[in-house]
Order: sequence, then C-alpha cells, then structure tokens
Amino acid sequence: MPDTVNSNKLHEVTTDVHIHIQGICGTFMGGLALMARELGHKVTGSDQNVYPPMSTQLQEQGIQLFEGYRAENLESRPDLVIIGNALSRGNPEVEEVLNMGLAYTSGARWLYEAVLKDRWVLAVAGTHGKTTTASMLAWILDQAGLRPGYLIGGIPINFSVSARLGRSPYFVIEADEYDTAFFDKRSKFLHYRPRTVILNNLEYDHADIFPDLLSIQRQFHHLVRMIPGNGLIIAPADDENLAETLRMGCWTKVERTALAEQGQGEWQARLIKPDGSEFQVLHEGSACGTVAWGLTGQHNVRNALAAIAAASHAGVEAAQALAALGSFRNVKRRLEVRACVNGITLYDDFAHHPTAIATTLGGLRAKVEKQRIIAVLEPRSNTMRMGVHAEALPASLHAADQAIIYQSPDLGWDAEAAVDGYANVGIMRSLDEIVQWLTGECRPGDHLIFMSNGSFGGIHRKVEDALKAQA
Repeated sequence: MPDTVNSNKLHEVTTDVHIHIQGICGTFMGGLALMARELGHKVTGSDQNVYPPMSTQLQEQGIQLFEGYRAENLESRPDLVIIGNALSRGNPEVEEVLNMGLAYTSGARWLYEAVLKDRWVLAVAGTHGKTTTASMLAWILDQAGLRPGYLIGGIPINFSVSARLGRSPYFVIEADEYDTAFFDKRSKFLHYRPRTVILNNLEYDHADIFPDLLSIQRQFHHLVRMIPGNGLIIAPADDENLAETLRMGCWTKVERTALAEQGQGEWQARLIKPDGSEFQVLHEGSACGTVAWGLTGQHNVRNALAAIAAASHAGVEAAQALAALGSFRNVKRRLEVRACVNGITLYDDFAHHPTAIATTLGGLRAKVEKQRIIAVLEPRSNTMRMGVHAEALPASLHAADQAIIYQSPDLGWDAEAAVDGYANVGIMRSLDEIVQWLTGECRPGDHLIFMSNGSFGGIHRKVEDALKAQA
C-alpha cells in the first residue's frame, strides 16, 4: 500500500460544522450529504425538486430539506455551502451566498478535502457503465473484507445506499466528466486524484458543455496526467477514442480488457452463454475461473472485467472477485424488473445515449431470444433534448420488436422526421396515449422496457396499474 495512504487519518473531524448543500437531491450531492452526516456534521440542503427515494434517505439521517431555492434557506448562516453544478448565477440562493459572504465550495472539492485526500481512490470514468462498474468494484472489495468507502451515482442493490465513508483506505468513486460548478468549469473527476482508474469507454456526450469529442478527450487526458506512475489505468483494447487520449501522453501502466475473440488484452472474457450470464475470465492467458450471475449483455461482461482488474490492483485475488460477482445484484434502474403483470415483464432502465440503449436492448434480446421486446424511450438528457443523437437514436432501438419515442413538449427536434424509414419505431406525444396503446398492445410473454434518465412522468406505475385492471 502506498505511503500516501494513511488509515489513521480516516474520518478525522476537527469541529462540528453546519454544511448546507444546494442541489442535495441529486445522487452525487445526496451522497455527499450522507457522508458529511456520517462525519458528524449538521447537514441541511435545498433542491428544486425534493422527492423519494433520495429525500427519504436523507430525512432518515436527520437532514432538513428545503424545497425550492430561496434566500431564507440560509437564515441560519451555515458554516459552509456546497453548491451543485446545476446552479448558476441568478439563482436566488446562490446570490444570497455571495451577498452574505458565506464560505462556499463545490461538491467535488469538498469530497477530496474531507474524504479522499488520505485514501487509495479507485475511480471509474467513461461515457457508459460508470455506475454499474463502480458498484461491482465496491462489492468486490467489500466481499474481500476491505470495507471500502464509495460514492456512486445510483443505488447499488447490494448496499441499498448510494454512499458511505467505509472503514479502510480504499474508496471507490464514480468519476464523471461533467463540469464542477459555475465557478469551476473543470470536469469533476479532476478533483479526485485517483491511484487506480477505469476508463470504460469514450464517446461524444454532454453537448450542453462540450462542443466536440476532442474537448472531452482533453479533460480525460488531464485526468491521465494526474495518475501516479505506480498507479494503474484500465481501458478496453478496442476503444479508439481512449487510445487517442492515451497517445497524448501517459506515464502510468495500462492494462487492457477485451472479449477473448478479440485476441488482445491482459484481462479477457470468454462467453460461456451468449447472453453474458456466464463467462470465463482469463488473465495473461491463464484461466481464473468463471462468473455466473443475474446480469446480461456483453457490456456488463466488459464492466466486470474492468472491476476485476481494478480490484486486483488493490490486492484482491481474481478468484475472490469472481465469487463476489456471482452475488452482485446490479444497480437500481439498470434493466431493473419493476413488475410482472399478466405474464408481461416491465423493466426500468436509465437510458441516456444511443450506445447504451443499443447494448442494453441487445443484452435483453440475447436473454429472451424470440420473445417480444417493446421499448418506450424518453429522450430526456440535455444532449438528447438538443437533438445531438437524433440521427442515431432510431437505429439504437433495432433489437426491439416495437419501440415508441416520446415526443415531449420540450424536445428540441422533430422525432417523427428522425424515425422515417424505421418500421419498428413510432412517435407518441402524450403519456396517456402511450399508456393506452401499451395496454391494448402488450400480451403475455412480452418484455416492456421503459428507458429514461428521469422519472418519465411515473409511466411505469400507470402502465402497471392499467395492465392489472385488465386482469
């Protein structure tokens, strides 16, 4: 273990301070709140939308929540305000922080200074799979007895909470490239100073802050420049965008992951079952064992390889990692089964990019074979609403027998024109229309998957209730 990791300094609290978190109901900021409370601080927070499950999780920890951003939320004069990256100048609560001269910082900076600076940080970055891979890695370390801390942008089913301090030098962080705050436009992951880094993949995304792919690659390369020489970078063997990024300069050992048929990579997986529910793991050509689990899809096999490699860098034997993955239960909203009604299986999936949509549906297709898949997609992320992926979106739904794209009032492009020529994809403009159509269309044996990175207007429950009413 490197000398820079001092377990005696873990969780030191020099004073009990009042921390107020703006944007507290996001998974990242909510995770900070949980850890700040665990450190013994008084924590309050505000958000435009205060709703479960995050609001419930926070209130159970004794955290007072204010709905809406208002100057009066700061009347208690907190010692420190952590400002989320969704807030900007002109927000009344941000303006009050500045006018009152309160101490403020970003979530990423507070996380490093309060939690990460004396830890062995294992960071998971990339366009897709961060939440799932970070959850896998945290579970592997936990099952190996290492009691890691973690902060994940979702709720791992194995742990039930999105963040904890842990009781060892190891800390797993989902490291996203989104900007830090209105006063710090660097990517959040540049604050974490990791020793072990997984670079899952790299595609163009976050069009609201990045003008092109190169600008994202530069941020990733800034991260690469910060990894120590005795650290480790784990990357897929077949991602050219990441290869280009590493060719900008790399001073750290790189280990590659790949499916065995690609014939390259220190860590390889050989599929035993085509749907990815069982696979063999090889390291440097030697078989390490097999994983049989409840997940499907080649993308999850790749995620698992990266997590196994990162855990190995922290001293976990591959055999231990494989055994842990056998009991891994995924993350909420990652192809999560919500209900089974009248023989129809309803899934909830956190979709935000055409590649993720295609790989998720491909994994489900391999699992259910010829049974019908009906996909209902809400293009909700900033990039989706801007229309950056409009051309690629209909093709990403290819594995579905039938698909519906929800044309919401704030969608900035014409979905109907985009799907012209795609016989399996239709457009609907109201949730009630979708519910009515699904209720009449679905039949026993169907797999109905709702894809959105938001609540999708509660459509999951509406369709479930409508199907039950038919029984």
